[in-house]
Amino acid sequence: MPAAEETAKASAAAGDPRAQGRLPRSYVLWLVGVLVSLAGNAVFYFALGWAASDYGGSIAGLTLSAITLPRVLLLLVGGAVSDRVSARRVLISGDAAMLVFSLVLAVVAYHLGTPPLLLIATGIAVGVVDAFYLPASGAMPRRLVAKDRLPRALSLRQAGGQVINMGGGPLGGVLVGVAGFAGAAVVNAVTFAFTLVVLVAIRPRHDVPSAPRTALLKEAMDGMRVAFSHAVLRPSLLLTGAAAGFMLPVLSLLVPLLARQGEWGAGAAGLVIGAQGVGMVVITLVVVKNGPLGRPGLLSASALVLAGVGVLALGLSSSVTGAMVAGLIIGVGNGAFSAHIAPLVLASAPETHLSRIQAVLVLVQSLALVFMNSVLGTLAELQGAAVVVVTCGIVLVGVGLSGLACGPLRRDRTGLGGR
Repeated sequence: MPAAEETAKASAAAGDPRAQGRLPRSYVLWLVGVLVSLAGNAVFYFALGWAASDYGGSIAGLTLSAITLPRVLLLLVGGAVSDRVSARRVLISGDAAMLVFSLVLAVVAYHLGTPPLLLIATGIAVGVVDAFYLPASGAMPRRLVAKDRLPRALSLRQAGGQVINMGGGPLGGVLVGVAGFAGAAVVNAVTFAFTLVVLVAIRPRHDVPSAPRTALLKEAMDGMRVAFSHAVLRPSLLLTGAAAGFMLPVLSLLVPLLARQGEWGAGAAGLVIGAQGVGMVVITLVVVKNGPLGRPGLLSASALVLAGVGVLALGLSSSVTGAMVAGLIIGVGNGAFSAHIAPLVLASAPETHLSRIQAVLVLVQSLALVFMNSVLGTLAELQGAAVVVVTCGIVLVGVGLSGLACGPLRRDRTGLGGR
C-alpha cells in the first residue's frame, strides 16, 4: 500500500491527465449554487413578466426596461466595486440583499397583489443588484479555477445555463399558476439562500492582487481603457459585440418573423431554434469533456465565420428542413464561439481588473443586443426578414474573417498551457 500511494502521488505530481482534468471541488460547488440561483431567476422573471403583461404592453415594457436601464448604467461601477472589495464579498452581499428583498416582496404581493408601481420598483431593484452581481459572478471562475481549465469550467456553466433556460419558462408557468407571484418570490428567496450558504462555505483558491485605489468612477472607466487598449481583449470584445448584435437577434427575433413570412408555422420556428440549441449544447459538452479545441482566438473567429455561414444559409433556405440544418450549423458555430471567447477574455484580463473587464463584456453584449433588436426589427418590416437574415450572415462572416486577420488574437495561446 505505501508503494501504491507513492506511485499515485508521483503520477499526480508528474501531471496525471485525469487529475489535471478534474475541476476543483470548490468550483463545482459554486456552480451548483449558480445554477440553482439561475433556476430561481428564470422562474421569477417569468412571474414578473406575466404579472406585468396583465396591465398591457406599456407596463410590461416599462418593467423590463426598469431591469435593463439601471443594469447598463451601473455595470462599470459594479465591476470597479467588485475589483476593490473582492468578487466573493459582492456576491455574498448581493445574495443577502435579494434574499431579504424577495421575502419582503412575497409578503407585500400576498397582501396587496401586483400593482404596476410594485412591479416597476421590483425591476429597478433587480437591475441595480445585477449591475454589481454580474461582473463579480463573471470573474469568480478565475478565482476558483486555473487558467488552463477555464474553457472546461465555463463550458460546463454554459451547458447548465442552457438547460435551466429551457426549463425555466415552463416551470415558472406551472408555479405561477399554482402559487402566484408571491409564491415565485418565495422560491426565488429560497434559491438565494442556498447560493448564499454555498458562497460562505467556499474559499477562492487563486489570490488576486488589489489595484491601487483611486476615485470609484475613475476606476470604473479604467476598465474600459484597459479592455480596449489590450491587443487581445479589444478584438475579442468586438467579436462578442458582433455576435450579440447580429447572431442572437436572428434566433430570438428574426426566426419567428422568417417563419411567419414563409408560412412555416410556429412549430417549424421552434424546430429551427431547437436545432440551434442542440448544436450549441453538443459542442459545449465536447469542450467540457476534452478542453479547448485549439487556440482560443483562432477558434473564436473561425466559429463566428461558421455561425455566419449558418445564418446566411438560414436566410436563403426555402424549406423547413434546410432551415433546421442551418440552425444546427449556427448552433455549432455559436457553441464553439462561446466556449472559447469567454475563457479567453477572462484569462487575458489583468488580475487587478477581472470584474471590470467582465463588466465591459456584459455592457458590450447588452448594448449591442438592445440596439440591434430595434434596428433589425425595423429593417425586417421594411425589407423582409430573409433579406435581414442574409445581411446578418454576411456581417458575421466579415467580422469573423477580420478576427482571423488579427495577429495577436489568432496566435494567442492563453489557457492552453504547454499544448
